[in-house]
Amino acid sequence: MNRLKSTLTALAIGLLLLTDADAAQRIAVLDFELNDITSLPNTTEEQLRTASIRPLLEQAINRTGDYEIIHIDAAAQAAANSSFGYLFRFNDLAAKLGIQFGADWIIVGQHSKPSFLFSYLIAHVINIKKPTETARYDIELKGNHEKVTQRGVKALADKVHNLISR
Repeated sequence: MNRLKSTLTALAIGLLLLTDADAAQRIAVLDFELNDITSLPNTTEEQLRTASIRPLLEQAINRTGDYEIIHIDAAAQAAANSSFGYLFRFNDLAAKLGIQFGADWIIVGQHSKPSFLFSYLIAHVINIKKPTETARYDIELKGNHEKVTQRGVKALADKVHNLISR
């Protein structure tokens, strides 16, 4: 009887470890901030385009692998983001926000637009357990069409997947 209990206990522990090892990585994607430094900044079109990046990125990340997307609402993000670019500059504070919502990774990004001809998706991918080891990705978007944004977001999602799946 003791041997059976020991075997069942070992089996249960093994299953727990296996389940934990195979658990999907939990990724939080914050709303991207628009950093428009053109002569006609922050147009409605660019604000809408920038607002579309987070949901597009969440969808693209889900297509690249088995991930759980953690939603951090705009109010919680605004409360943690003391001013424009604050969470973008301070990865440790972004990591703390991710911890509050149970994320393993948090993506903080800006849509930087220095010209009417091109812009950049700039993203920090922060490992919550090691916030000092942050990956930074800059994806150039040539043009402002929806397809350009979608291709750029897909390229970013692929980079995120390659980082996390290592």
